[in-house]
Amino acid sequence: MCGRRSLVGLTFCTCYLASYLTNKYVLSVLKFTYPTLFQGWQTFIGGLLLHVSWKLGWVEINSSSRSNVLTWLPASVLFVGIIYAGSRALSRLAVPVFLTLHNVAEVIICGYQKCFRKEKTSPVKICSALFLLAAAGCLPFNDEKGARQRHLCGPFPGRFCANSCMAERHTPVTHVASFSGAYKILQKFQKPSALSDIDQQYLNYIFSVVLLAFASHPTGDLFSVLDFPFLYFYRFHGSCCASGFLGFFLMFSTVKLKSLLAPGQCAAWIFVAKVITAGLSTLLFDAILTNATLGCLLLGGLGEALLVFSEQRGS
Repeated sequence: MCGRRSLVGLTFCTCYLASYLTNKYVLSVLKFTYPTLFQGWQTFIGGLLLHVSWKLGWVEINSSSRSNVLTWLPASVLFVGIIYAGSRALSRLAVPVFLTLHNVAEVIICGYQKCFRKEKTSPVKICSALFLLAAAGCLPFNDEKGARQRHLCGPFPGRFCANSCMAERHTPVTHVASFSGAYKILQKFQKPSALSDIDQQYLNYIFSVVLLAFASHPTGDLFSVLDFPFLYFYRFHGSCCASGFLGFFLMFSTVKLKSLLAPGQCAAWIFVAKVITAGLSTLLFDAILTNATLGCLLLGGLGEALLVFSEQRGS
């Protein structure tokens, strides 16, 4: 049993790493910055593979109840916000910076449990939330691209220009952290008991495909993509196909991980996957990190390590 859990954990880490690196390559190297199309493609492939798995009897899906679907609809809306804003943010930020800012979602969940549900929160978890918040709050002022943009903006009215540059770069990840925090709150505290994790993801896929398809025209992505320079290149086609399949495998391995392991063990594997992905991404992609940025990343890592510790203690 222990060997099976380790295998699932290693599979999850592999899928996590491969999925993030592939997405980063498409978004930043190939510069395919059309989020409605990119995320619409990924959710279409994920939904198709999940539907085929259901028909083949590999997974069980029980989402036919209209009341369950309507109850889960707000969460599906948040899911679309997560993947749309996440695509925009990942295209602009280094992977370690993106992951650190994304951890603000955990701060939102902690605040909700403390303030609204009046749950007892351990000092370790409070320290974790404070470290994560401090790291995310300081990062926008210390990342290398932000520094270069402030330099290019020059003196007054440079301060306004610099603030605008930072806001443009970090607003999407602020959105994805907020959406992710709200989504996890709904998933943990308000989901219909009849819906499993697979059911939720199936509904998310269906809603995302429909909404993103309709949104592709108003956002301009539908016609702007015709000017994409690598539209007919095999490396673009291969990368997009890989991103769709890897996204599905990451979702499936995450569900397996949560079903087989305790919350603390699951959090530990997610932390390991993030560390490996953040480290390798700096070797594969252009990411110039200042000393201040590295300090923020280490502070964020310490905050997440404390969060894993608190989860393992069940506090």
